[in-house]
Amino acid sequence: MTDAIARVEDPRLLTGAGRYTADLDLPGQAYAAVVRSPHAHAKLVSIDAAAALAGGALAVVTGEDEAKAGWGGVPGMPVKDRRGGTLLVPHYPALAQGKVRFAGQPVALVVAETLASAQDAAELLDIAYEELPSVTDGRAALEPGAPQLHDNVPGNLAVDYGIGDEKAADEAFARAAHVTKLTVVNQRVVVCAMEPRAAIGAYDPAADKYTLHTGTQGATALRDVMAGMMKLPKKEQLRVVTGDVGGGFGMKTPPYPEYLALLLAARKVGRPVKWVGSRGESFLSDSQGRDTVMTGELALDRDGTFLALRIRAICSGGAYLTPPGAHIATANFAVCLINVYATPIIDAQSKYVLTNAVPVGPYRGAGRPEAAYIVERLVDRAARELKIDPASLRRRNLIPVSAMPYKAPNGALYDSGDFAPMLDKALALSDGAGYAARHKESATQGKLRGRGIAMFLEVSGGAPAEFGGIRFVDGVLELYTGGGSSGQSHETVYKNLVAERLGLDPAKVRLVQGDSDRVPRGATSTASRTTIAVGAVTLDSVAKVIEKGRQIAAERLEASLADIEYAAGSFRIAGTDRAVSLWALGSALDVASEVKVTPNYPNGCHIAEVEIDPETGIVTPCSYTAVDDCGNVLNHTLVEAQVRGGFAQGLGQVLFERAVYDPDTGQLLTGSFMDYGIPRADDLPEMHLGEHIVPCTTNPLGVKGVGEAGTTGALPTLMNAILDALAPLGVKELDMPATPERVWQAIAAARGSVS
Repeated sequence: MTDAIARVEDPRLLTGAGRYTADLDLPGQAYAAVVRSPHAHAKLVSIDAAAALAGGALAVVTGEDEAKAGWGGVPGMPVKDRRGGTLLVPHYPALAQGKVRFAGQPVALVVAETLASAQDAAELLDIAYEELPSVTDGRAALEPGAPQLHDNVPGNLAVDYGIGDEKAADEAFARAAHVTKLTVVNQRVVVCAMEPRAAIGAYDPAADKYTLHTGTQGATALRDVMAGMMKLPKKEQLRVVTGDVGGGFGMKTPPYPEYLALLLAARKVGRPVKWVGSRGESFLSDSQGRDTVMTGELALDRDGTFLALRIRAICSGGAYLTPPGAHIATANFAVCLINVYATPIIDAQSKYVLTNAVPVGPYRGAGRPEAAYIVERLVDRAARELKIDPASLRRRNLIPVSAMPYKAPNGALYDSGDFAPMLDKALALSDGAGYAARHKESATQGKLRGRGIAMFLEVSGGAPAEFGGIRFVDGVLELYTGGGSSGQSHETVYKNLVAERLGLDPAKVRLVQGDSDRVPRGATSTASRTTIAVGAVTLDSVAKVIEKGRQIAAERLEASLADIEYAAGSFRIAGTDRAVSLWALGSALDVASEVKVTPNYPNGCHIAEVEIDPETGIVTPCSYTAVDDCGNVLNHTLVEAQVRGGFAQGLGQVLFERAVYDPDTGQLLTGSFMDYGIPRADDLPEMHLGEHIVPCTTNPLGVKGVGEAGTTGALPTLMNAILDALAPLGVKELDMPATPERVWQAIAAARGSVS
């Protein structure tokens, strides 16, 4: 594939012809309003629906209806506890049963003829609560006497995860010539996808089949999870359909309470029921990200060689578990901690703690940015303490290319990577030689200038397998796979991949995703996995089509199989004009494929420069350089777009974003864009993007993930630049977000004007 291939999705999406869930209306549909808990923690004493029903509601659905249906709660991905046992999973009902555990938790669904009527009737619902003490900070939730959220999760500790060798680490730290220690906060963030969540539930009693229309990152995967929650005899009794999706970033992967409640309501009223979440509801109900406090220690010898890494992390996971939430903060976090460094010993422990807040789920990076942030902050701190150039300290500890494949002490097996040239490329691309002059120029204008560097390594691939296939329908080749696009240009990539391999016009290829009835199996578009996994399925399916076609053509043309060749849509006897068309064979060439997905490890080196006005605390990013190894590149334009978009989200977390809960009431204080800052176009600096391609050896395309690289690199790179600018003033500690107020206070405190 080449950059000459334009995004085929663009004309439709840019001209307003996209079709999102909110654009869909089903015949005879009713409308729903969700009634949410005003309390962070309370007993649910009673729900009186009489006034709401008298006031125009067609139905009021509560947790009692869910319990009568026998439907189960949201499952959690198994995570081993280092003390033995596994993740403790509390029951997560679609609608509250017995207690509410976060402000915004769905308590009831009110259905009416119109949205306005549903909202009016919802106001008439009489709900009695008995408020309980709440806790929103994971460290506080572990303290003796803290409010307990769930009986089956004693001490609010869902899992205590650990990897590495604690004894060997203790010994390494005891003999180390230098130890750097640092505690950092990776604050809770709200995902803020462009399109708020929406869904329509329907039920066909004659077929005993449910249909859910919603924007998700994997319709078939969501079908499988929800069918299990609904205890359906056959998962095919639920169909999940997804149209266009306006941003996902992991948040649109899990099953949400509203989805089950809508299906219950549709069955109860005998009509489709539509719900479109408001932006305010998104703040209160969409899974949130990060919220991890990490203490890291790095042991070094006299030459600055890394001896051991020790990490202790506490993640505030919210009131319930999303399926991957605990996995992200433990296993996914830990597998990225060794980074690109030849650190022989690791001891990492992560506690996943339940709190009275919105549940934490996947958000762009999903454990990777947290790992890069603590490690790269430690390396920069160590370089400053040892008075070693930050790039030099990194270079002397890089894993050499000769060590590949490299088995890291956290269990990861790096199949490929060449880190030193990537560091050199980033230094050159960022004009490292000219930095001194730029620093001097900033000083003449009364500004503080800083330069930050960070290297990182992620895990990408996700899920053990991917499924898909090719079928021929009405003269068109259909490629069907799991997952779903929320901006990644799947249609462009996969249509052209099939067309190139088969020598066809891309217009004759159709991508089918987003319908669990048409894609019987499949995973999600998460974990920077899609090109890796779907690409492998696509190539396998194409190879099967060609081989199957050669066999059929040999029979029809009465020739030896060895004499049949394929090119540009025809199977031909070599050296003759006797041929049979691919299209003539049609559905006889239908194939299905399932491939194993092996994790791989994209990596990068990013460099940032910032200016700080010491009088106001305003941080201005001046430039950002990113050199990434995402393996073979299928389309440079799309790769660049992923890096830029990921960087923008990382910049938002570094400078603006923070979900704040009142520690006494558990109320979300940053519940709208009036209170929660996100980056704008004019906040983004000039960017210099480069590639250092080292093909992956574990998939046929040689590709590695790139969707999360920009975010993973941005957090430590930008914060290292900010702290570098502040270092001459004596500022050593600063947590994200580096808002003007926080930066100004740090400067003032360092100058001794604040006690």
